[in-house]
Amino acid sequence: MDYPQGLKYSREHEWVKVEGNIALVGITDHAQSELGDVVYVELPEVGSELEANSTFGVVESVKAVSDLFAPVTGTVTEVNQQLNDEPELVNSDPFEDGWMLRIEMSDTSEVDALLELDDYKAYIEEESG
Repeated sequence: MDYPQGLKYSREHEWVKVEGNIALVGITDHAQSELGDVVYVELPEVGSELEANSTFGVVESVKAVSDLFAPVTGTVTEVNQQLNDEPELVNSDPFEDGWMLRIEMSDTSEVDALLELDDYKAYIEEESG
């Protein structure tokens, strides 16, 4: 699996790209491959307040329905509307076109609690047993 440099990762398999006080969020390549073909993505409204580790939406695939968890606390400033018509972008390009939302972070230090790439890869291996 290919992972871009400079991202942070949650134990719930979301990735975060920090752009100032904005967190660009999506699910990892590992998560989308475990889910299988994504057929529907439910995301919050712009302006929604999210708490770190709380549920912010749902991804439905042919295999499962999975909750999405906010990696940081803040306000949703943008949602990827393209996923309404093309949820499969989560599978084909999870780190670019398949991004899910932008969050204006209330506390940028929360990013420090997220995993670096090597730690995330070790976590996946540990989780897979």
